[in-house]
Amino acid sequence: MQEFFGLEVSGKLDSKTLDVMRAPRCGVPDIGAFKTFPLSPKWSKKHLTYSIQNYTLHMDHNDVDEAIERAWKLWSDVTPLTFTRVPGDSADIQISFGSRKHSNNPFDPPFDGPDGKLGHAFPPDNGAYVHFDDDEDWGKDTKGINLFHVAAHEFGHALGLDHSNNEEGLMYPIYIPVDPTEVRLHQDDIDGIQSLYGPSEEGESQLTFPVLPTNIASEEPSTHTCDPNLTFDSVTTLQGEMIFFKDSFMWWKDPEKTEAEKYRISTFWPALEGGIDAAYEDEDKDILFLFKGQKYWAIKANIIQPGFPKNIHTFGFPKSIKKIDAAVYDRNRRRTLFFSGKKYWRSEENKRSVEKGYPRTIASDFPGIGPTVDAALQYNGHFYLFSGSNQYEFDHKYKGFASIKKSTFWLGCK
Repeated sequence: MQEFFGLEVSGKLDSKTLDVMRAPRCGVPDIGAFKTFPLSPKWSKKHLTYSIQNYTLHMDHNDVDEAIERAWKLWSDVTPLTFTRVPGDSADIQISFGSRKHSNNPFDPPFDGPDGKLGHAFPPDNGAYVHFDDDEDWGKDTKGINLFHVAAHEFGHALGLDHSNNEEGLMYPIYIPVDPTEVRLHQDDIDGIQSLYGPSEEGESQLTFPVLPTNIASEEPSTHTCDPNLTFDSVTTLQGEMIFFKDSFMWWKDPEKTEAEKYRISTFWPALEGGIDAAYEDEDKDILFLFKGQKYWAIKANIIQPGFPKNIHTFGFPKSIKKIDAAVYDRNRRRTLFFSGKKYWRSEENKRSVEKGYPRTIASDFPGIGPTVDAALQYNGHFYLFSGSNQYEFDHKYKGFASIKKSTFWLGCK
C-alpha cells in the first residue's frame, strides 16, 4: 500500500501512512497502475443501459440525475460507448444508495459509515452494480462529498478499469475534493478505457442517456395521471411492463407495483419528443415499434435501429392513410393489427404486408366500442382496446367485450 501511494516503504504505520488510510476513498481494493481488472473484463456491446434504483436523502432527485448523467458523459466522450437510462431492473448497470450491510450478496462488502468508503462498483462480469454509501453527506458542489466526482470514478470500475496510482487520474482511489467543474479524465484514464473499447467514433452520438424533466409539476393539463377523462395516444407492452403515451409524456408501469412512473417521452427517445400515434411490441423479436405521422421506428434495447425511421406505407397501407391510430401484436396468432380511422388492417409480422380481405371496419368486428380505436394492448393473453377515456377488454371467443373500465385503471387510479 505504501508503494502504491508513493510513500516511504517502511512497513510501519507512520503518520503519512495513517493519513492515507483514513482518507475518504473508493471501496474497491487497490491493484495498481492504470490497470484493468484481472483478465480485462469488458462489455461486449457499445450501447449500455443504466437505472437509478433509489435516491439519497442528502440531495434533490434532479441533482442526483444530473450528476449521474454528467459522470457517464466523461466516459462516452472518449469511447464508442453510449449510456441510456431505463427504469426497473432490466438495466445493464444498476445504481443505488445503501448503508452498512446493504446487500445479501456475500461478495458485496458492507460500507463503514461516514468518511470512509464512499462507494464501490463491480466490474462487467460481476453483476454490473454501482453502490454509494448513503451515510455520506452527498452534494452537488464542494459541500460534502461530490456525487458527480465519485460516480465518474465508480463508473470507470463498472466499465472494467481498476485503480491507478496516478494521483492526477480520476481512477486514483483516494477522494481529493476539487471544484466539480474541474473534474475530468486524465490521459491515464483515457489510455485505460481506450485499451478496452477504443477511441470515440467520429460522427456517432456518444450520449444517449435521457435528461429527466426538472419540473414534472409543469405538465400539460391533459396529462394528470388520474384525470377520469384522460385518453391515451398509444399503449404497448415492453418486456413484461406497460407504457402509456399521451402528448409529450409517458407512464411506465410495472404490473407488480401500484403506481406508474411518469417521464417525458424525450427522456428516452429525444428524436421522438411527443405525439406517439401508435406503438406495439414484437415480443418474439424483443423489438418495440413506435409510429408518428407517416413514419415508424424500430427500437431494441432502447436503441433506435439502423435504417429507421421508415414510411408506414412499406406495410402496404394505401396512400390515403396519413397515420396509424393504434397497433397491437397478437402473439397468439402471430399477427399485427393496425387501426386507422374507422378501419383496421391485419399483417403477418414476418411478411410486413397487409393480408387479403383487409381493411375491415372496426364497428363490424369489434361491436360496441365505437367507430375508432385510440390505442390497443395485448397483455397476459387478454386483448384491450382504448377508445376515449375507456378501455374495453375484448373476448375473441365470443367476439364481445368482457369488461369496460377507465383507461387510467392500469395506473393505479380508483
